[in-house]
Amino acid sequence: MLQHAIAEGMSRDELNNLPTPIDSIGNIQAVPADHFFELHEFLDKKLGPGFSIRVGQEMKIEDYGVLGLSWRTCSWAGEIFERSERYFKLLSNTYVFQVKKEDDISIVYLHREPHRRGLELSNEATLSATVVVLKAMTETDISPIEVTFKHSSPSTLTDYEQAFKCSILFNQPYYSISYKTEDLETRTAKADKSINHFLLERVDEETKGIEISANKVAKDIEALIKNALPSGIPSITQVCTHVGMSNRTLTRRLSENGVTFRDLIKKVQEEISKDQLKNSNRSIAEIAFETGFSEQSAFNRAFKRWTGLSPVEFRNS
Repeated sequence: MLQHAIAEGMSRDELNNLPTPIDSIGNIQAVPADHFFELHEFLDKKLGPGFSIRVGQEMKIEDYGVLGLSWRTCSWAGEIFERSERYFKLLSNTYVFQVKKEDDISIVYLHREPHRRGLELSNEATLSATVVVLKAMTETDISPIEVTFKHSSPSTLTDYEQAFKCSILFNQPYYSISYKTEDLETRTAKADKSINHFLLERVDEETKGIEISANKVAKDIEALIKNALPSGIPSITQVCTHVGMSNRTLTRRLSENGVTFRDLIKKVQEEISKDQLKNSNRSIAEIAFETGFSEQSAFNRAFKRWTGLSPVEFRNS
């Protein structure tokens, strides 16, 4: 927000008089929510209606840190909201996403009550950024069909119309952004590569009358599990749905390699967590998220079972 404000003509001096001054940003990991909302209000007055929408349009996947990295491994576009619901709890206690399918339309609700103007503006920025991120994930021109806001309309809608390119409603009972369900089920660019590779090998098996080694199948499933973990621990049914294989067939193929689906889940979780603890500065909470745990405490207990050490003890050793 601060960088974009400067790009729109504000000076650093103006931004150093804020409760959290711009010169302090490099030395802190988080800001009080009230300071964040106050900044929205300040910039809205200084730079006019639509600033929050313009900021949302400038967001890049990389700006979201580990959350953004996990979005790139989502299997389908709508999975971003499942990951966001889990991960935003680690970043902030102010966001809750909920997706409801109504026939061929999926409504994504942003449950975040606007008790002040800054929160209204922050909700605008969130919905604006959603449009940009979904397009980046899918590498398509996926667009919403309706956006709703609980607050009243600004004096001009130019930025809103350019960002959303759909019906925009104000003074509604909720904040939401709606897409065609088939659009939210669009495969992401990265998921296509791993899943298509797996499917092509299965096609080769059937057309050539051969059977890929059980060890190769296990390795492929491990890769798919790794991609899925940031959304939570996947079930064997979920994985089988993505790769076009029955539960029974996959269970048999893994059994031929002497492992179960649950064994692979544990193996991938342990490998990721050890690697991240050794080779990154990510927090324990972030690593817990990356390995499919909803709570850091559950991750701590599991890691102790695997290694005999707590995550902190393992990292320090």
